[in-house]
Amino acid sequence: MPDDSPRLDYRAAGVDLDAADRAKKAIKALVASTHDRHTLSGMGSFGGMYAVPGGMNAPVLVSSADGVGTKLKVAFLSGRHDTVGADLVNHCVNDILVQGARPLFFMDYLATGDMDAGVVGQVVSGVARACRDNGCALLGGETAQMPDFYAPGEYDLAGFIVGIAERDALLDGSRTRAGDALVALASTGLHTNGYTLARRIVFDVLGLDADSPFPDSGGTVADTLLAVHRSYLASLTPELERGAVRALAHVTGGGIPGNLPRSLGAGLGARIDTASWQPPPVFGVLARAGGVAPEEMSRVFNMGVGMLVVVAPVDADGLVSRLRDRGEEAWIVGEVVRGSGVELV
Repeated sequence: MPDDSPRLDYRAAGVDLDAADRAKKAIKALVASTHDRHTLSGMGSFGGMYAVPGGMNAPVLVSSADGVGTKLKVAFLSGRHDTVGADLVNHCVNDILVQGARPLFFMDYLATGDMDAGVVGQVVSGVARACRDNGCALLGGETAQMPDFYAPGEYDLAGFIVGIAERDALLDGSRTRAGDALVALASTGLHTNGYTLARRIVFDVLGLDADSPFPDSGGTVADTLLAVHRSYLASLTPELERGAVRALAHVTGGGIPGNLPRSLGAGLGARIDTASWQPPPVFGVLARAGGVAPEEMSRVFNMGVGMLVVVAPVDADGLVSRLRDRGEEAWIVGEVVRGSGVELV
């Protein structure tokens, strides 16, 4: 090689291994703060190890994987990265909750263009906080530096969860019956779905930026759009233990029409009384500013309903009362009917 040839190393190519080491050291304590007595490995192991809890008759492992989607774009614009990790964990917790499972451990994947230890620390702080809140261990994960894939200041975030349930307590739709009541639990805004449309309306149509006041909200655009996708585990675990819950539906992408049928038995649909609640102002702002039709709003956004509970009609009022006692905004929103699909009336 000629003497005047360039002397390249990994950093010159775009990957800073020293920055990656600093980022990993910064999050080590966050990861450790989520560990419990079943955690058998520490950060840095090639594989995470977790002992399956005892005391169960026929345990079934339930898993799910997801991402945060283009909500991350709002984090990039605002410079606020401490909430999207909680979004990710809570979304995954809710996904396995609908099958009757409680979480055991979580693993995350963070891929970024340039390794900023401060940003990585903020993201993982949200992941760790939500893991502690949901009683699951952050068992491990991957932090990848990929400068040719992601623009400076941008990253992607995904995660994988494993939970556990007794086989005879699994929720698979087989318990649902025509005439069952549907009880709604309120969302905390958009959660993690519909952001491609929401961003187009907020930033392009309305011409707002992250620090602008969001119409009808009392907060900024960032406050409104980064509201954390909440977990329903604490409120619904006592109801699962009572054994009265016949099905659950996590209202994510596709809205109520796209998610509720996934939890119902064959030959069953649902009728939803849209007059039974008033969607939060954020949805009205998006609908008016974007000229979005009501049917499109209902299939893109959760419209203020984050979780649906299916119970026998005789149990509905008691369920609503107990949920409200736990601080939930809950109400009877409709019923299960013979047929298919969801009718919004």
